[in-house]
Amino acid sequence: MTYPTQPNQNPAFPQQSPVYAAPAPIYQLPTNRSLAKFILLGIITFGIYPIVIMTTSAEDLNIIASRYDGKKTMNYCLMFFLIGWLTLGIGWLVWHNNFSARIGNEQRRRGMAPTVTAATYWLWAVLGSLIVVGPFIYYYKVLRAMNELCAAYNATGC
Repeated sequence: MTYPTQPNQNPAFPQQSPVYAAPAPIYQLPTNRSLAKFILLGIITFGIYPIVIMTTSAEDLNIIASRYDGKKTMNYCLMFFLIGWLTLGIGWLVWHNNFSARIGNEQRRRGMAPTVTAATYWLWAVLGSLIVVGPFIYYYKVLRAMNELCAAYNATGC
């Protein structure tokens, strides 16, 4: 039994299957972190906004990098409210060191120039606190790097 061909289909030239691009992720990660908003809303909310931003940044980094490096960054709220106080501040230092190093590693993996590393944390946030503006420069770099990583993730889906 033979089946008739469709009117616009030539059996001598079979149709090519369409090529599909990688789908964008269902959930788009935020790319609107800014230092001005971080500082101003931090003042208005009595320090709650920076905690929220760092928590979402750590979760976003886990979404972006965990499948490649096999690591998971601890939730910032858990570290901020419990671990940091129990360890007399050492937990905060370790968490920020690991978080910054992981951002730099993910930037390298994606072919970007690493703008945030563990050295960035120690030089700007810790030693830079002696000149007062150091921590602001560190957070500017972190927020900008997270915006770039999230934009790259949103564009490629991986």
